[in-house]
Amino acid sequence: MIKLEEIQSLITPDTSVFWFRRDLRMNDNAGLCHALKNEKNVLPVFVFDTAILDELEDRHDRRVEFIHSSIQQMKEALEKVNSSLLVWHGDPAELFKAIQPKAVYCNHDYEPSSIARDTRIKSILEAKGSAFLSFKDQVIFEKEEVIKEDGSPYTVFTPYSKKWKTRLKAFNLPHYPSETHFANLRKLIPLPFPALTEIGFNETGTSRPDRKIKTKIIEGYGRTRDYPGKSGTTRLSVHLRFGTISIRKLVALAVQKSDSLLNELIWREFYQSILWHFPCVEYQAFKAKYDFVPWNNDETEFQLWCSGKTGYPIVDAGMRELNSTGFMHNRVRMITASFLTKHLLIDWRWGEAYFAKKLLDYDLAANNGGWQWAAGCGCDAAPYFRMFNPRLQTEKFDPDRRYIRKWVPEFGTPDYPEPIVNHEFARGRLLSTFKKALQE
Repeated sequence: MIKLEEIQSLITPDTSVFWFRRDLRMNDNAGLCHALKNEKNVLPVFVFDTAILDELEDRHDRRVEFIHSSIQQMKEALEKVNSSLLVWHGDPAELFKAIQPKAVYCNHDYEPSSIARDTRIKSILEAKGSAFLSFKDQVIFEKEEVIKEDGSPYTVFTPYSKKWKTRLKAFNLPHYPSETHFANLRKLIPLPFPALTEIGFNETGTSRPDRKIKTKIIEGYGRTRDYPGKSGTTRLSVHLRFGTISIRKLVALAVQKSDSLLNELIWREFYQSILWHFPCVEYQAFKAKYDFVPWNNDETEFQLWCSGKTGYPIVDAGMRELNSTGFMHNRVRMITASFLTKHLLIDWRWGEAYFAKKLLDYDLAANNGGWQWAAGCGCDAAPYFRMFNPRLQTEKFDPDRRYIRKWVPEFGTPDYPEPIVNHEFARGRLLSTFKKALQE
């Protein structure tokens, strides 16, 4: 592990830094391209932020392993062009307090904690005369770029998506050819690279998700995306989350090949917009009156849901897939979230937090938006009285039980548990509880 004193000797006042965060790729990277175009001596940096890592309970975290593998690949690519990647394990503020680069470049991060971190780092750098420059990279449109005519943010998806698509037609998707400016990287011998164990984590044995963009999957996406037993989705969500592929590249392909996929990518930006304009949703219901719902919050039932032992096969299959792989099919995410919040009357924040621990592609905006949608308390959410029937969802989307049998091998045998709650009872309890709480 490299020491702070060594870093101080590496980063001289004529050196600029590019700070990788949610953009773990060398090509079509907006901030990296700007740094390499504008500066002559650019040192790439990645920080394993202890403020984030210390919050992770599981020392076999798939996301940390994915990040570690991704930056190792970037480091190897940089070393092929006679540069390297500086990896620091600690508080980023401590690092930036100790150095005095000419400038620090990065890409925007829109989560509340990230905004607070970047505000602090910018203040530290500017106090010593170093510039802090950040660019849009992980979305097509951000902040106030897709808003209503009166300047207020959209809180309903359909008009947002129409405005988004209208803007896209008049907007040439930029490409940032970072690789054409590699001559401006800092020339270095290979720098130390910490093993996963050195930052306090262990290998999980999970295979790295393929980041190949499969055109045939995209072309058939609208027909196949709802069927968890089929290979009908792109499985690129983790790569979008950590920026190992360019959102611009994927949107350009979706425009040509699949309006269904394009709509899903717009949903991603819609939830980013909601989090940006309404950061309170991180902890509160978008519809404030839902914060007064008297949730049942049965700990035993919650644990049965977590472990995939509810007696509802499609729910159990989803939870077991999540626990085993860090992935869950999007249709099944909706079914499991609806079941927790509406069948079991358990606070959506419990489920959101569990997904946040387990999902390889965990993204605060998308996870929060999806859970609030399922619970009926989010913007443009399914109303509380709309309740997914797991049996009907199974008949429609897993009719041959292929998905269920893969993840619930004891399905149909005496070993499979009885349902922990009756569907009709749960529906009646939901309607009476919510109606009373919302005074409808």
